[in-house]
Amino acid sequence: MAALKVYLASPFFNDFELACVKRAEKILLARGFDLFSPRLHEVRDKAVVGQAEWSRATFLSDRDAIDSADVVVMLYHGAYSDSGTAWEAGYACAKGKPVVVVHTVKGAESSSNLMVHESGCTNISLEELSDYDFQALPHTPYRGNMF
Repeated sequence: MAALKVYLASPFFNDFELACVKRAEKILLARGFDLFSPRLHEVRDKAVVGQAEWSRATFLSDRDAIDSADVVVMLYHGAYSDSGTAWEAGYACAKGKPVVVVHTVKGAESSSNLMVHESGCTNISLEELSDYDFQALPHTPYRGNMF
């Protein structure tokens, strides 16, 4: 049986986001999944980053990886949402891909946009990612502040 193909949608623009995406990558790789993480697959040639060719190549690479994924894991940092990550999850949902929404913020600071948590096949924490059943994809509704 081939390894489950997982696309990891997440921003990685500050220390908190970077720590979360690295932790998720480690968990998913340890589980034996065929992981595509844009952070690990991005073009890093400083001569082309920010140029039109880089922009197009990055978009196509990420879109094609979503198209070939079995499931998308979205790291969601609550009311704040990276527009690229939101696009990736929305595109996956529109393509009929299951989206596992991983909520990284807890407590009073946490809140979720209904379009995010309702489009996910489940809503779990980063801690639960280690044991989540990606074959059965059990549904856990979001229970928290929402807008």
